[in-house]
Amino acid sequence: MDFVFAPSPPVGVPVVGRDAQFPVHRVYCVGRNYAAHAREMGFDPDREPPFFFCKPADAVVPVAQGQTLDSPYPAMTQNLHHEIELVAAIGKAGRDIPEEKALEHVFGYAVGLDMTRRDLQLDMRKAGRPWEIGKAYDASAPMGPIHPAAGDMGALAQARIALTVNGETRQDSSIAQLIWSVPETIAYLSRYFELQPGDLIFTGTPEGVGAVVPGDLMEGRIDALGSLKVRITTKE
Repeated sequence: MDFVFAPSPPVGVPVVGRDAQFPVHRVYCVGRNYAAHAREMGFDPDREPPFFFCKPADAVVPVAQGQTLDSPYPAMTQNLHHEIELVAAIGKAGRDIPEEKALEHVFGYAVGLDMTRRDLQLDMRKAGRPWEIGKAYDASAPMGPIHPAAGDMGALAQARIALTVNGETRQDSSIAQLIWSVPETIAYLSRYFELQPGDLIFTGTPEGVGAVVPGDLMEGRIDALGSLKVRITTKE
């Protein structure tokens, strides 16, 4: 097949213990999936159906374990926020997936950051417009290597999730505090989209989100998945 110009290669995320990489297909993000974070954003955390937004696949920036990503402060914002998240990587296609079968579709898990131009997101929210300008910008989804799973979250379902900025704790919670669990999220999302191998699901962030500026070093960690280090550098 001929193209008018060469198509971009897929984004590949390293997989722990393997030479082959995980090819990113789509990136789904769950909004306000921890009660305390919903409250800090001014919303009622009662358990209502989850909602989703998307980032482009090339917003993902893989960060090798033990490495630090230098990430330029993005354009057109004065309020860049960190959001540490558990990422579920889909390895098996499916639609209308039963909750009890959902984890069979998970290839593995990783630590991710949903970086957010908060001022732009809030402007769009006030105007009743989509969030993409605040959420789906270039390099807005750094993530660590994927740890393969075997259909069971095990201790990860109760794992600590935390983030520090320059060594100071900002976010500190547990995966157990998810309003919608990983199996529930997958089952619900698959009613609206046929999930495909290569899909990533950013499962939501706990309370404590806040601003970062050039020079700040973020370190996100989820027990059993290691850490993710990102340094904010000067503005683009």
